Amino acid sequence: MAIQGLAIQGNLLVTGCAGFIGFHLVEHLLRAGQKVVGIDNLNDYYDPALKRARLDRLNQGSGFSFLQVDLADRAAMRELFERHRFEVVVHLAAQAGVRYSLQNPHAYADSNLEGFLNVLEGCRHNACRHLLFASSSSVYGANTKLPFSVHDNVDHPVSLYAATKRANELLAHSYSHLYRLPTTGLRFFTVYGPWYRPDMALYLFANAITKGQPINLFNNGNMRRDFTYVDDVAEAMVRLLDRAPQGDPAWSGDHPDPGTSKAPWRIYNIGNNKPEELMHVVGLLEQGLGRQAEKNLLPMQPGDVPATFADITDLARDIGFRPQTRIEDGVAKFVAWYREYHRV
Repeated sequence: MAIQGLAIQGNLLVTGCAGFIGFHLVEHLLRAGQKVVGIDNLNDYYDPALKRARLDRLNQGSGFSFLQVDLADRAAMRELFERHRFEVVVHLAAQAGVRYSLQNPHAYADSNLEGFLNVLEGCRHNACRHLLFASSSSVYGANTKLPFSVHDNVDHPVSLYAATKRANELLAHSYSHLYRLPTTGLRFFTVYGPWYRPDMALYLFANAITKGQPINLFNNGNMRRDFTYVDDVAEAMVRLLDRAPQGDPAWSGDHPDPGTSKAPWRIYNIGNNKPEELMHVVGLLEQGLGRQAEKNLLPMQPGDVPATFADITDLARDIGFRPQTRIEDGVAKFVAWYREYHRV
């Protein structure tokens, strides 16, 4: 069964399928009747029990096959791609987290650099017709012009995590240029919702509030984030699956556009296009959980930025899509899931 005209007839791979965004994307694809192969290494960056609970849900239906594979295992990745010859690959697996990259930098080199190279090589040698891959709003780094545009220069990352995501974009471009491999990079902006990652701010806040513990608000709480509901993100990805970039014939090396290329390579912001004050979001959590938060106001952390704001003009133009979920509704859905999952 096609997804809004999706013309994928062969195998489809989602890496990081037990992760937060990967899980939701696979659910969308399975509900539409698509068959999906998913891989994940189920590492312990956060509680693997949550990842296994997501997998349990995915395995309840038909059309899903799971393999536990580490991206950095070159032989296993080669065998995977040679066996399945995926028509389309959605690469979401990565070592995530800005702050964790300050303590464990080698994990980012293994997963985000070597692992991504193994994905690119698998696609190159096995006739993949479109690779979508996760980048991050973190690549905008020291940029101060808002909203963040894919046509802005992003060569000043302020964390190792962001640097690895920018490196992914550049590696993908080289493969698009050299081998005509169509690649699409997705810069996600503060994705949230049910089945959320427990290392992310809203989850940490919900945990602390329910336990009567203080929450840490950096930059004295003066933060703005372009919170993007996960179902909106999954819908955008589904619409992009069958839109492999062809290369921009108007692109010029005299005035290079950082978001496009003559090669079949493209970058999109996946955001809500509406930054929210962090204190407003905390208030929504307090309302949903029925408790007031004790707030620790702290200075800015290394590698963090005070505001994110996605310009999604290109996304709206190319796939006719804009996120639909208001922050009030999205936080309410997250709180409902949190209370059910943790029985609070």
